[in-house]
Amino acid sequence: MQIHHHTDQLPFFRKAVITIGTFDGVHTGHARILRQLREEAARVGGETVIITFFPHPRKVVKGGSSEVRLINSLQEKIHLLSWQQIDHLVIVPFTEAFSQLTAEQYIEAFLLAKFHPHTVIIGYDHRFGQGRKGDYHLLEQFSSSSGFHLQEIPVQLLDEVSVSSTRIREAILRADIGTANQLLGYPFFFSGKVVKGNQLGRTLGYPTANLEPDSSEKLIPADGVYAVEAQLLPEAAPSSGLPLFDGPRLKGMMGIGMRPTINGTHRTIEVNLFDFDQDIYGRELRVFVVKYLRPELRFNGLGELTTAMAQDKLDALDALG
Repeated sequence: MQIHHHTDQLPFFRKAVITIGTFDGVHTGHARILRQLREEAARVGGETVIITFFPHPRKVVKGGSSEVRLINSLQEKIHLLSWQQIDHLVIVPFTEAFSQLTAEQYIEAFLLAKFHPHTVIIGYDHRFGQGRKGDYHLLEQFSSSSGFHLQEIPVQLLDEVSVSSTRIREAILRADIGTANQLLGYPFFFSGKVVKGNQLGRTLGYPTANLEPDSSEKLIPADGVYAVEAQLLPEAAPSSGLPLFDGPRLKGMMGIGMRPTINGTHRTIEVNLFDFDQDIYGRELRVFVVKYLRPELRFNGLGELTTAMAQDKLDALDALG
């Protein structure tokens, strides 16, 4: 998959078959839309092109929410889309000026001038241009006069995608990892840098990697204890430097929360990697969340906490197989 960050440096696509969207989660519903995209491109002998936007439009458009929580960071989305056998991913910088394009300008100066589409595959509810005044019917009018084909994504599939995205976000936030992973079609994951903690876990016999998530917009699961797998990413490369689902994984357990037993004052993410004892401060860790084990609890002292962690490890190993 070729990745393009600048619309003024795009190649001339061969019979571009295009779809447009945020594709947050790149979940099983999205996969069906992308299959429709690939099938149509194969039918006409064209190239598949996905147009997405960064930052999220809600962070830019006036009246939108600056607090955006996403299933995927941009880099994660790139990883996931690369698995979908797409030819081109165009990441359009979403700016205030871009948001002010009228619907007609969006079609003429952006979609037609930059992409020269053979086919546009889009949902009936797609909105674009200043004030979100552009819609499927306007694209229909331009398709007749400009000579590109317009193909509608089935309403049932669009509804499924929307419902799935909402259910995934809600499931992650209430620790229903089983539902989230089923709808995603892969284990929910995030990446973070290992930072210094208070090293209490090491004292208790369960040394933990304290993680600082790479993206402030990334959804983080609800407080509790989880069975996880983790990839230690290469030192010389960012999180893009290791294929998403390839490479060895370490088994472990993760605690998220305020650590009430020791009167913690801020939320932490701590990962205990089993059978692993290396200095990885400053390294990047990619964590796949496999199963929710229990809520965060306040114990009567460190002895009870240690006993609970021993059981957590057994439960995590059982969940991870």
